[in-house]
Amino acid sequence: MGLNWAFTQSSSILGWEVGIARSNFRGGDLVDWIEMPELPEVERVRKIFDRVLTGKVIAEVEVVPDEIVLKGVDPEAFLSQLSGATVTGTGRKGKYWWLELGDRGCMFGHLGMAGWVREVGMDTVRIREQGNAPLDDEAGRPRFLKLRLRADDGREVVMTDGRRLARLWQGSSAASDEKVTALGRDSYTDLASVDELFTMLKKRKAPMKAILLDQRAFCGVGNWIADEVLYHAGIAPKRLGSSLSLGEVKVLREKLWWILDVAVQADADKDKLPQDWLFHSRWGGGKGRSFSMGSS
Repeated sequence: MGLNWAFTQSSSILGWEVGIARSNFRGGDLVDWIEMPELPEVERVRKIFDRVLTGKVIAEVEVVPDEIVLKGVDPEAFLSQLSGATVTGTGRKGKYWWLELGDRGCMFGHLGMAGWVREVGMDTVRIREQGNAPLDDEAGRPRFLKLRLRADDGREVVMTDGRRLARLWQGSSAASDEKVTALGRDSYTDLASVDELFTMLKKRKAPMKAILLDQRAFCGVGNWIADEVLYHAGIAPKRLGSSLSLGEVKVLREKLWWILDVAVQADADKDKLPQDWLFHSRWGGGKGRSFSMGSS
């Protein structure tokens, strides 16, 4: 049976949370930036770190003390680990990213809901939380700064977070970090096979939207990706995972990898995503548009 709905202000239909978000900036203009960093956005962040810092010495570090973002981390020890270190590589798994610092171990990060990373002086995409507000204050300092790294060639990367839900921590390696190892397989670089997914889903009597958000099952997937995948796969969000046929799982996997690949190749720039994607209608851009999807 086909399921049809129209995007209206603050409606919830079949588990799809739909609404119009208005910015508090510039008279309440509609904003439709990334709601929260998910796998493509975090991959963009990793690429920024890789481009600016890999093979370089960190010549200057600024760590803004924050007992939430740096929970359980000594800011001075953090500063000592980074200062003068050579960045030998970068990594990402799901929504976690890290810098490899040779014999100094790794610096890990998670962007939370409103954390973001950008190269100073370069164009950047925005997350929705930032709206149209200036990225820097009147003195030219990044607003909500948490971390600043300057390479020995003068290029700088900053991490900001206005909601203090991001996290930074230290570790010896990604292979031994308990947060990273607790994740399932990365949904882009290490996506399970159709048969493996089918076997896993047959044991899950939970709604597909919830399963897609489980980082042990679909590492890196968040709200907008989960909605996009289900929409293009024609699977209702409240369908139980155990109810999917092998054919439906095959389509689900194909759509998941395709959506992630398109978003990663677009460098998480919303303007480069296909215009028929549900993404563009999440925060009011599709008011009045109707959509249909597969069986319930």
